[in-house]
Amino acid sequence: MSATLAKPKLSARAALQFVVLLGVVSLFADVTYEGARSINGQFLAVLGAGAAVVGVVGGLGELLGYGLRLFSGPLSERTRQFWFLTFAGYTIQMISVPALAFANTWKVAVALILSERIAKAIRTPARDVILSHAAKQMGYGWGFGLHEALDQIGAILGPLVVAAVIAYRGHDYHKAFAVLIVPALVTLAVLALARWRYPRPEDFEHTESHVERGSGFSTAFWIYLAGTALVGVGFADFSLVAYHFEKAGTVPAAWVPVFYSIAMGVSGAGSLLFGRIFDRRGISVLIPATILSALAAPLVFLGHFWAALAGAALWGLGVGAHESIIPAAVATMVPANRRATAYGLFTGSYGVFWFLGSAAIGILYEHSINTVIAFSLAAELAAIPFFIVVARKQLRSQQS
Repeated sequence: MSATLAKPKLSARAALQFVVLLGVVSLFADVTYEGARSINGQFLAVLGAGAAVVGVVGGLGELLGYGLRLFSGPLSERTRQFWFLTFAGYTIQMISVPALAFANTWKVAVALILSERIAKAIRTPARDVILSHAAKQMGYGWGFGLHEALDQIGAILGPLVVAAVIAYRGHDYHKAFAVLIVPALVTLAVLALARWRYPRPEDFEHTESHVERGSGFSTAFWIYLAGTALVGVGFADFSLVAYHFEKAGTVPAAWVPVFYSIAMGVSGAGSLLFGRIFDRRGISVLIPATILSALAAPLVFLGHFWAALAGAALWGLGVGAHESIIPAAVATMVPANRRATAYGLFTGSYGVFWFLGSAAIGILYEHSINTVIAFSLAAELAAIPFFIVVARKQLRSQQS
């Protein structure tokens, strides 16, 4: 079968520059909202919320942040307004986080926390489509892995900034949120620069007629989705982990955002490593990554300082592996013209199951920590057979 191949209008060097620019956008965005997320659980506890509220809000935030992509993905595909939706989402996000500085009740704080997650749902499928065009020239795993690594640098710095403010201001959470207005403004400025320099990201990508057009998703896509959904079910949101540290007293309050920062550092390094391996070995890289991340639950919920730190690192490893490989893997499983809907469907479904799992873990926490650990381990390890099936399908496809 022959295909007409059009020469890309933009070079590989320009593709790298574009990925880095969007990575810098994510870096400063993560300083903003990951800095906030590192203390959201503690902040809600201080404002009077209970464990069930924290667990449900954490899960509901992921449900909205991921689930609404079921709608924003097809919307961006239908309208082709990828840049507009990217800007809209980032703007709402960058307003919602500093506004937490004015929240004096847990209900107001919850509304702003959920607003930030909704904004992420609006912009992510469109942003991932924009990014995928440049990532194809670099290798999907490396392109998305590099972007994720820059993203996680921000996720490291954000909690450290917040930790410094809390330590200096004597647990003044409101002041910590107010400081985050600075990286929020930088985020929007760099995004505007990226839009100005590269208004047509689709010009990065080769156009292959038999790949570009299509309407269906492969069997491997659906099996991969099922496996990733199980991982989502077993993943405890860090808000509940931070809540546990606060209530159990296993980690000093000022160290909780530092733990989150370390987790994000491991996540960034993991995204680079797993992204590279994905380009060479495919989806099978998720098998050892999932086994390692499953060990996070017993360590963070049963361990004291050092064991909890190791658990937080493994939690971050799991985040990095899945956050970088999900968009890379999906791009190889679906037609290019359906990526926006595929990203929305995949990550939306993932979010629904993350919500169900986080809500269940939050409720189970109030009855038995051992039950929480058993639930988390069982769900994550159950995903491995699905990843094995997808890996075998990919291998057979390459051999044929």
